[in-house]
Amino acid sequence: MTTNKSTKKVLGRGLDAILSSPDTDITSKDISGNYVAGAIAELDVDKIDANPFQPRNDFDEMMLRELADSIKAQGVIQPVTVRKMGREHYQLIAGERRLKASKMAGLRTIPAFIRVANDEQMLEMALIENVHRQNLNAIELAISYKRLIDECDLTQEKLSEKVGKSRTTITNFLRLLKLPPEIQIALRDGTISMGHARALLAVEQEGSQLRLLKIILDEGLSVRQIEQMVRDLNHPPSKKKKPKTAELPEKYKKITAELSDILGTKVSLRRNNKGAGSIVIAFNDDEGLTRVVSVLEKK
Repeated sequence: MTTNKSTKKVLGRGLDAILSSPDTDITSKDISGNYVAGAIAELDVDKIDANPFQPRNDFDEMMLRELADSIKAQGVIQPVTVRKMGREHYQLIAGERRLKASKMAGLRTIPAFIRVANDEQMLEMALIENVHRQNLNAIELAISYKRLIDECDLTQEKLSEKVGKSRTTITNFLRLLKLPPEIQIALRDGTISMGHARALLAVEQEGSQLRLLKIILDEGLSVRQIEQMVRDLNHPPSKKKKPKTAELPEKYKKITAELSDILGTKVSLRRNNKGAGSIVIAFNDDEGLTRVVSVLEKK
């Protein structure tokens, strides 16, 4: 049995070292002759290790059982892809659902396409296989892009070429990893869409992002609705300042008081800096108006 220590050593050496090492036993004999890297062989499922670069973490149990039932009835139609790590020792590159379902179906062997690959190729092939076959959720895809950049020393431009996506698309996915864990989990679980998440990226404060997330979940807001809320949050409508009324000079205050005494009602006097203005005489009913008019006529 290969120890974890020796496995780690092989994993880190790259393609040339694997090809030249007798430990990898590239030309082992399988079901119908001498198989080399690139051949399809029937391999023992227990001799295939999981892919450490697998970008998908969650597998739907019901869908796995449905696939297992199909495999029981028809067998494995499409071989998995593995890389050879040593004598009778393989590591999965692509096809984890098929391998899991085959074990669930009770199969002891599985058809496999044998390849030699280094770590970068492993991660790249696992990512691309999942992108095309499994429809990774946005967070899984973002993490996979980040791993390719960090672990395989790729630029965003080079990654763009390898996965057939625009650099802008890759950048947008990578930005999702800046969101708080609660929002990433909601996106991963499908309770919010990528449109919602991208709108929340425009909010600077984490507390505000989380409050908006709660509103989305509680009220089922659409992407457009949350985008408008974000715009309102980032650019609140300015409050128009009411023009300050120039304070009346003392002599006009006295005039207002005298008129109020004479007319027996409230009198307001407005005047601008140029001297123009108005006098407003208050009354409560027709009788009050008649009385005010009567006083004015006498004057």
